[in-house]
Amino acid sequence: MKKSIITFCLLLAIKTLSIAGNPEIFNAIMSGNAENLSKYFEESVEVCINNSQEIYSKQDAIQVIQQFLKNNKPVSIKEAHQGASKNSNSKYTIANLQTSSGSYRVYIFIKNHPNKTIIQEIRFDK
Repeated sequence: MKKSIITFCLLLAIKTLSIAGNPEIFNAIMSGNAENLSKYFEESVEVCINNSQEIYSKQDAIQVIQQFLKNNKPVSIKEAHQGASKNSNSKYTIANLQTSSGSYRVYIFIKNHPNKTIIQEIRFDK
């Protein structure tokens, strides 16, 4: 019984670490802080908000995402699915974001570099 409880706790902890081991990404979205999210951006990042898709500089992406999060205050976020490439150098996460103005599907494409996780694309679709 004790082993079952320990196993359950470990599985729960692993699930909580979602988004390729970076819960800070979800935390940044939930806090509405695009600046914290930007530490995972390279100098350019693809951002899509409701079919408006563009490659932005890091600074412009911060402003665009910050404005989106300001206008759509996050209430909750829950991971729906994640996957990885065969060689595990890229991963994606799909999550459901509840905001003050409705639900959004969030897609985050992550590229793993040595000692760093990079968000290459982030989408918010109503």
